[in-house]
Amino acid sequence: MNKKGSSILFKQQRVGVFVDVQNLYYSAKNIYKSKVNFNTVLKEAVKGRHLIRAFAYVIKADVKDEENFFEALKSFGYEVKAKDLQVFYGGAKKGDWDIGIAMDTIELASKLDAIVLVSGDGDFVPLVQHLKHALGCYVEVMAFSKSSSQKLVEEADNFINLDQNPKKFLIPVSKKK
Repeated sequence: MNKKGSSILFKQQRVGVFVDVQNLYYSAKNIYKSKVNFNTVLKEAVKGRHLIRAFAYVIKADVKDEENFFEALKSFGYEVKAKDLQVFYGGAKKGDWDIGIAMDTIELASKLDAIVLVSGDGDFVPLVQHLKHALGCYVEVMAFSKSSSQKLVEEADNFINLDQNPKKFLIPVSKKK
């Protein structure tokens, strides 16, 4: 539901979906002890509009079932962009796609009417502002509000709160004995 009361969705809108997989993954894991249903997320993001491209940004960490997960994302309709987890001297680890997501949205903005950013990361506030004001795109943010930057929610033209219907967007994690 649109935070401003009504949604500006037109069937002819050209939409691009940009999913910060790590952001959603850790939000679902930490808040709900569940996994994200990325297939349902994509369908909800598109909402019957004309999908131009959908990207899932992932970090390769050499963990069990990682390749199966990436293949599943592709089967749902995502273009998977992967980068290796960086491990620094001393053991610190880092893996994020913030600049890559920002560059892709800016580069594709002229071909899109609506951009759906699937992340609650407050680092994207300046990006949302730029996409709206400089490039004229309608920008939706889709994330779990419990782990989203309030400033990001406020800047978006529309916020799709995955917390409103968690069962729709989550897959329970089975406990193996």
